[in-house]
Amino acid sequence: MPTRAAYMPLPTYPGSIEDGAILAAARFAVTLGFELHVRAFSVDIPQVHSPLLGMLVDVPGLIRSAEEQSRVECQRLKGLLEGPIELRGRVHYFTREVVLGAAFDAAAAEARYHDLSVLPWSGETALAQDMSEAVVFGSGRPTLLVPPSARPASLDHVAIAWDESRVAARALGDALSLLPAGGRVSVLTVKDEKPLSGSDIARLLASSLERRGFEARPCSIGLGGKTIADALQDAAMTEGAQILAMGGFGHSRLRDFVLGGATKGVLTNLRLPALLSH
Repeated sequence: MPTRAAYMPLPTYPGSIEDGAILAAARFAVTLGFELHVRAFSVDIPQVHSPLLGMLVDVPGLIRSAEEQSRVECQRLKGLLEGPIELRGRVHYFTREVVLGAAFDAAAAEARYHDLSVLPWSGETALAQDMSEAVVFGSGRPTLLVPPSARPASLDHVAIAWDESRVAARALGDALSLLPAGGRVSVLTVKDEKPLSGSDIARLLASSLERRGFEARPCSIGLGGKTIADALQDAAMTEGAQILAMGGFGHSRLRDFVLGGATKGVLTNLRLPALLSH
C-alpha cells in the first residue's frame, strides 16, 4: 500500500511558531496515518552596505547573530520533534537555508510534492498566518491548520462548509480522501450569509454521499450575529466533527477566516483543525 506523505514547513526567522502547536500538528498528522516530512528553514540575510549605518551599529555582527539564532532554532526544533515516543520513526526532519523572505515561496513549492500540508496554527504569531497563506494559496495541495488545543484521534467524522462552489467541491474531495469507508460527514450550509442556488443543496450532497457509502447529515445553520467562521466552527463542534473542511477562497469573508483582517480574533481562537483547499 502506498505511503501517504504530509509536509510541515517551519520558519525560524524572525521567530518561530509555538512548540505546543508544532507538536499538536505533528501528532495529528501521524494519527491520520501520514509519514510527516518536516522542513525547518534557516535564514541567509544579505549584507547591507551603508557607510552611515555602519558608523552607528555593527550591521554585519547583527546579521551573523540573527543567522546563528536561526540555525540554533532549527536544531532545537529537531530535538523537539524527536522527543515524543509516538512520533519516532514517523517524522522525518530536514533543514534548508533560504535567503531572507524566500521561506514562504519555498514552502509552497515543496508542498506540491506531498499529499497534504499540516501546519501548526497559532494566532499569537504572524509567522503561522503568513506561512498558512503561502501554502494554502500557492501549493495547489490541501492544507490542514491544527491549533494547539487539537488532540490526536482516529478520524471518522468531518464537517464540510458547502455552497456548491468549485473550492467547496475541492475541499469535499480532499476531506473524503482522509475518511475511512463508512465515515461520517456533516454538510453545513449557512442560510443567511449569501444567496445559494437552492434550499436543498445540503440534502442533495448528503444523499450523494450516502449513495457512496458514507454516513451523511445535512445541517442548515444561521449566523445569529456571529461571523461565518464562528458559526461554522460552532456547528462543526456541535455535530461532533473532528475536522472542518472548506474552500480556501470561496469569497472574501472566508478568505478573512484564513488570513486574519476583520476576523483575526476568530483565528486566535481556532478550536478544531481546519482543512482548506484552493
